Amino acid sequence: MKLSQIVAAYVAHRRGMGMRFHTEARVLRSFCRALGEVSMPEITADQVLAFLAGTGPLTRYWERKHCALSGLYRFALARGHVAQSPLPRTVPRPQQVFVPYIYSQAELRRLLEAVAAIDHPRCRIDPDTFRTILLLLYGAGLRISEALTLTVADVDLDARLLCIRESKFYKSRLVPIGDDLLRILSSYMARRGAQHVEPSSPLFVSRRGTPVTRQNAEMAFCRLRVRADVVCEAAGARHQPRLHDLRHAFAVHRLVSWYRDGADVQRLLPKLATYLGHVHIAGTQRYLTLTPELLRQASLRFERYAMEPSHE
Repeated sequence: MKLSQIVAAYVAHRRGMGMRFHTEARVLRSFCRALGEVSMPEITADQVLAFLAGTGPLTRYWERKHCALSGLYRFALARGHVAQSPLPRTVPRPQQVFVPYIYSQAELRRLLEAVAAIDHPRCRIDPDTFRTILLLLYGAGLRISEALTLTVADVDLDARLLCIRESKFYKSRLVPIGDDLLRILSSYMARRGAQHVEPSSPLFVSRRGTPVTRQNAEMAFCRLRVRADVVCEAAGARHQPRLHDLRHAFAVHRLVSWYRDGADVQRLLPKLATYLGHVHIAGTQRYLTLTPELLRQASLRFERYAMEPSHE
């Protein structure tokens, strides 16, 4: 059988089991494009390694591609489509772990101030919509996919809640919103004419009335970041500040605020994990070491604790 036929059958099989399988399907489609219309048994180990290696340095995407291909070959082996797997048995680890970019308050202000300046007829997203998306990502700590899949019905202004449906780990959750974000969303929905559209309509639409896509948003953000002069000099061109880093900035700034207020951060971490939609608290604990400011606040907390008479 042709590679494309087996990939189509495998994707249908996994989705038939209730999985979304979006990322893996993209990887497998890319594999099909790279190798062309070949018979799957003819694929060599060198071809697989060339696809896995790509053109840049080793990143976690190598692991993602390897994982997707491993599943495909297990499927093909079990059904007799191939006699053996050409995948490498060992998976190299990236030398560096990517560290998210944490925006400063000054950088966030520059980004918001520059939104109007990137308005262009070729830009799919109007400035008001894009500004609201940015504020939602930072103000509620949402993933970009969660923000862009919101419908009008998912925003309950009276209850001050966002309904996030089947997010990254196929779980839904309710996200409360504060006064500032409530005002911003209320104003946006009034201009959007949300009361006159179907509740199932997407909250964020392009100039053409189609749903805003992740690609639309990320392309607009690249232009915005350059305009606002938000650049990570140390990281080089490969790892520049991203739209998704607004979520990371939300989490770190919240932790810094708790430390400054003298709150019990360890007790509050599980609540932050739930708010962010993390399955395991370890996903939230990593924020504790992301910035010098956060480490400084933790150090000050420990110093005050150590200097108390009862701990001498």
